[in-house]
Amino acid sequence: QLQVVESGGGLVQPGGSLRLSCAASGSILDDYAIAWVRQAPWKERERVACISAAGDYIHYKGSVKGRFIISRDNAKKTVDLQMNSVKPEDTAVYYCVARLNTCQESPQTFPSWGQGTQVTVSS
Repeated sequence: QLQVVESGGGLVQPGGSLRLSCAASGSILDDYAIAWVRQAPWKERERVACISAAGDYIHYKGSVKGRFIISRDNAKKTVDLQMNSVKPEDTAVYYCVARLNTCQESPQTFPSWGQGTQVTVSS
């Protein structure tokens, strides 16, 4: 089963940019769909972006569409989330999650989770 580890979180001002990275190990990244899931205090986890194993399907949550970009490099075994024009409501713990082949809407369908990285958007 794939193991994933996130990095790149931190404090960023509204309107700024941040890049999160997910490093994979333990299996072939090519076989896995990867998503970024976030959880803000007192809120449910929500899937922010997902890219299929083949890279031919990408989906974004409506509130981040046009601001966030998910990309994968199977050779480097990494999946990144470029966050642009960030807003205070983007503040959350961001998790990299993985499941075989295809994206699914529910975070609970992803069996592999990282420890999470905190993103705080504040002036």
